[in-house]
Amino acid sequence: MTAHVKPKALENFKARDFRMLIDGAWTQGAGSAIERVAPGHGVVVSRYPAGTKADAERAIAAARRAFDNGPWPNMTGAERSNILLKAADLIAARADELAFLDTIESGKPISQAKAELGGAVDIWRYAAALARDLHGESYNTLGDGTLGVVLREAIGVVSIITPWNFPFLIVSQKLPFALAAGCTTVVKPSEMTSGSTLVLGEILIEAGVPAGVVNIVTGTGPEVGSAMTTHPDVDMVSFTGSTGVGRLTMANAAQTLKKVSLELGGKNPQIVFPDADLDAFVDAAVFGAYFNAGECCNAGSRLILHTSIADDVTARIAELAKKVKVGDPLDPTTQVGAIITPQHLDKIGAYVDSASKAGASVALGGGALDLGLGQFMAPTILSGVKPDMAVAREEVFGPVLSVLTFDTTEEAIRIANAIDYGLSAGVWSRDFDTCLTIGRKVRAGTVWMNTFMDGASELPFGGYRQSGLGRELGRHAVEDYTETKTLNMHIGARTGWWMPR
Repeated sequence: MTAHVKPKALENFKARDFRMLIDGAWTQGAGSAIERVAPGHGVVVSRYPAGTKADAERAIAAARRAFDNGPWPNMTGAERSNILLKAADLIAARADELAFLDTIESGKPISQAKAELGGAVDIWRYAAALARDLHGESYNTLGDGTLGVVLREAIGVVSIITPWNFPFLIVSQKLPFALAAGCTTVVKPSEMTSGSTLVLGEILIEAGVPAGVVNIVTGTGPEVGSAMTTHPDVDMVSFTGSTGVGRLTMANAAQTLKKVSLELGGKNPQIVFPDADLDAFVDAAVFGAYFNAGECCNAGSRLILHTSIADDVTARIAELAKKVKVGDPLDPTTQVGAIITPQHLDKIGAYVDSASKAGASVALGGGALDLGLGQFMAPTILSGVKPDMAVAREEVFGPVLSVLTFDTTEEAIRIANAIDYGLSAGVWSRDFDTCLTIGRKVRAGTVWMNTFMDGASELPFGGYRQSGLGRELGRHAVEDYTETKTLNMHIGARTGWWMPR
């Protein structure tokens, strides 16, 4: 492979050294350092502490104290809302810095990272609004002598574990809602993309979040994440990542019966009928497959095309995909950046090779690209894919599009549902009845109709089956971080309880 070349944007850049945030103080912790090599440039760009179990336990103890004795859970919703709004403003003010960190550490294109920061700011503002809307219930219909009140109380200490593919966006889908509810937290970002989350710690301190309310511990899952999911002082775990690690997280949390929220993998179909707006679909297919280099749980990685249009549509997608710019993540015109690690690049290639051996055809791409920078994968299309192939059933997590075909609506639904995942799906047809039929029959948390990968802070996000448990975003997002408590009150004197008088 060609030697790595440092681009102009990194010529004067020096690797940034970070510390962990525990109980309001920045610390190196007890472990060594983790060096992050930029996947798009092959140079060290960040160093973090390799957190230990002891560091995680200190952070959990700080969060426990902050919840049991600190001011945060006892603030009014308006007070917490004002702090979250200030945090949103500070995130917006440092958006370029945060986007740059996400780009060099994850390999995503800088233009995409900046757009994600805009979405994250909106989420923080939405969570701030929900902090003032959280409320319980009352029942005055239980008879003259009884009044019932249902309270919503913060669940307590929440462990938040986030992945490498959307470092700032995904922590923003969890943390502000936990804070809005009055919870305290321990956050573990991916050891490959911790930079922007640690800067978020600086922002929250400046915004006025008290010490111990947000603790950020860097390190690996076995060392730090395990303690965060098993410790008895943790009341809830919110995890985003692979389905395999999600199962382990759930098993760990079961030891103390913690509440668990899981946002896991996906193998998301787009079902396309002959009457669809094919120009719009082709564009959406390329976007859905190659956005974030396909390293996205929501990627539209399975196309289920009606047999009568499959060959023509596949050819059109391939022509458009050839125009997708793969390259330096710091180039504002880049559309597909680098693959997160060399090992993951090899894994993606293995899926393509396996599909080819099983009878699929490589209609476009199929291999790694040597750009003289980091590690890159060519946008790839596999045609003639059968539903039982691994590439059609498992999450490749790379820029690989699998094309399957169907003849009837029933067959399309059967192919879409014949996997373990159920995160999202798309349907393309000008017939509303067709769209609604698919929308009701496909088992997925989100079904897009004549669009793909749209979203808003107001819309819940999560999956069926092995795509996870619970939902993020939406007007009930803060409630997920609460417990309900019933107060059953008797009014006036009560006699004749049990024994006759």
